[in-house]
Amino acid sequence: MVVNNIIPQITALGFSEYEAKAYVHLLAVQPASAYELSQASGIPSSKIYEILGRLVEKRVVFVEGEGRKKKYVGTPPEEFVESRRRFFHRTFDTLEEGLKQLSVKADDVSFIWNITEYDVLIDKAERMIEGAKESLLLSTWPDEAATLEPALSQAEARGVRIATVHFGEIKTAAGRIFEHPIEDTLFEEKGGRGFVLVTDATAAIVATITNTNRVEGAWSLNQGFITLAEDYIKHDIYIMKIVRRFDGLLHDTFGDRYHHLRDIFNDTDLA
Repeated sequence: MVVNNIIPQITALGFSEYEAKAYVHLLAVQPASAYELSQASGIPSSKIYEILGRLVEKRVVFVEGEGRKKKYVGTPPEEFVESRRRFFHRTFDTLEEGLKQLSVKADDVSFIWNITEYDVLIDKAERMIEGAKESLLLSTWPDEAATLEPALSQAEARGVRIATVHFGEIKTAAGRIFEHPIEDTLFEEKGGRGFVLVTDATAAIVATITNTNRVEGAWSLNQGFITLAEDYIKHDIYIMKIVRRFDGLLHDTFGDRYHHLRDIFNDTDLA
């Protein structure tokens, strides 16, 4: 039912459930007396006057007539939405300015924040991409690449330089893409899909995502953390450039021992 879907969205704007119910049902029966609205909305008659009084104070509901002829009318939906939008914009602008005055400088921030939920990871990544001004380095797999495609395309349109290490089938076209050739091996080694994002060399996310979308990751403005994430992506790209150009020579040189190149604890002659 439409009403049941709308009420939680209105309560998310700071209204009580009864206030949301009263406004939504009033739109369908207005102009209405308090008794008529109580019957239509299911709000107890002992509460309806209090609820309507609060909505009148918030200028969401208006009164017509007096005494027994008193009727209530709700503000038009488009005006309600626009007024809430402007209210929150003003509130966020004021809040942002106030918090900036209280906060330490970004250069002094060295915290590393854990990320354990997939939706939080994607939301944070999207906001980082949307805020990127100059450069964006990304190491990702098809699922996350497809989800972030709109934000990546918009960033590229703004002139942001993008370099992506992509594991598996490529589903994005934003920026320069380097396809990693051994995604299955890496999935087994890491126990999931790796995800690394660095924007403007000032913020980074590093995470591992399992098949069930369980996340173990972190976000930080810490320069050491950022440098490690940035170097990880850059070195992957360096290696892929070399392999792309000299893969035949490497196979000829190492033969069936080619995979030993990934054995970091040995440096034997593989020829």
